[in-house]
Amino acid sequence: MMNAESTHAAAALTPRAQAAGPEGALGSVPPQPKSVRDTGLEQQFIAALIAKSIYVAGKIRLPVLTGKLRLSINVLREVLDFMLAEQLVEVAWRGESDLDVQYQLTPNGKLRAADYMAACRYVGPAPVTLAAYCEIALRQSGRQAGAARVSAPDMTAAFGDDTLEPAVRELIGAAMHSSRSLLLYGPSGSGKTTLARKLGRLQPGLVAVPYAILIDQDIVQFYDPLVHPAPTPLQARQSEDRRSVDTRWVLCQRPLVQVGSELSDDMLDLREHEAGGLYHAPPHFLANNGILIVDDLGRQRVPTGDLLNRWSGPLDAGVDQLTLHGGHKVNVPFDVTMVFATNLAPQVLLDDSFMRRIGYKVHIGPISEANYRKLFRHQCLVSRVVYDEAVIEHLLQRLHAGAKRPLLASYPRELLGRIADFAGFAGVAPRLTVPALELAWQSMFAGCAHGTAAPALPPASFNAASGDSLFERI
Repeated sequence: MMNAESTHAAAALTPRAQAAGPEGALGSVPPQPKSVRDTGLEQQFIAALIAKSIYVAGKIRLPVLTGKLRLSINVLREVLDFMLAEQLVEVAWRGESDLDVQYQLTPNGKLRAADYMAACRYVGPAPVTLAAYCEIALRQSGRQAGAARVSAPDMTAAFGDDTLEPAVRELIGAAMHSSRSLLLYGPSGSGKTTLARKLGRLQPGLVAVPYAILIDQDIVQFYDPLVHPAPTPLQARQSEDRRSVDTRWVLCQRPLVQVGSELSDDMLDLREHEAGGLYHAPPHFLANNGILIVDDLGRQRVPTGDLLNRWSGPLDAGVDQLTLHGGHKVNVPFDVTMVFATNLAPQVLLDDSFMRRIGYKVHIGPISEANYRKLFRHQCLVSRVVYDEAVIEHLLQRLHAGAKRPLLASYPRELLGRIADFAGFAGVAPRLTVPALELAWQSMFAGCAHGTAAPALPPASFNAASGDSLFERI
């Protein structure tokens, strides 16, 4: 059975169409709690966090404790007064101002703190309640009425310099506009993963993310700086007025979470920390209000059918169920734009039912010769290698055409990377020349079954007598 807080959270998970109206990022962050009651947490719970923080530090000043727990001084004083009365803490030192106070644990407080640490070793920002998280996640959902939607100008701004064909750009734009699921399929090396990650550019605005969430009496660590990136400089300037907000929440860009072949059953649910009383959030939970990329679909440790069955129903409802220790299940928001990428044939990987459930299917294949030249020129600029049109002509007419290899988006960067590898090994600056390009090409494709073998390098590519390498003579 769910306790009162879990019931409240479940009630907050109404259909997406009933979500609250759109607000700015700062409007999504709750105001700063001025009392224990405002935090949604029990006084005893906050006392345990304080006791563990002092237990780790030995002695701690009030402003430092405020920064560690992300709670206001008023809240901490309310709890510390209780702990002083219970003889769990004492004042170790007091300065001239009311803020300049240092606390330490009493002998009884140390025993109590040791018990708290044995139950849960979490020491950090105070969590928010599950009900509070559900409310904010719904408020900042990109699916709610009136929320900003991806438009054609957004696509042009985000992908204007890319080599996407117009038809592909239109399909992806429509998928992102609708927030429906998207399947990118095509040969390995066509740039599906890179493209999927660039979709993060299309996510508008900032979202508020809690450091941790309290579910029943357990803490779920949530904020991850790798998944929840800081605002861009422009966004930071626009959100400088933090006013008096609850600092248990972090303003960040909308998340983009990527999972691949490593995805296993145990990653689809809460994972209990070995110390107990603490959980790690699963990837799809961390991706709320953002994008979840499943790369290399069909190569996960979970059968594809089982994986899609696990997510399709909750994704339609906007609600997922996660399991705590002992089998207790709780409802949490599931609000993501799902992007799948695979180099397997969709008809082989998915049955008709799953094919219908995926909103948009987009083939990402070879690019045009003009776009291939454009991409190679861009990669040369990034790699600080001088572009040479004659060398690219050799690449297209002799190497690609001779080996019947398609023009895939990953090749320019990979070839230039290998040119840099060989040059670095030789101790010289990388240069785009025909011999350097052929050496890089052979290292990529020699012995590959696709097309014909790469042309052999001339026997004089290394002069054993003089010790001169190919790169020293180029």
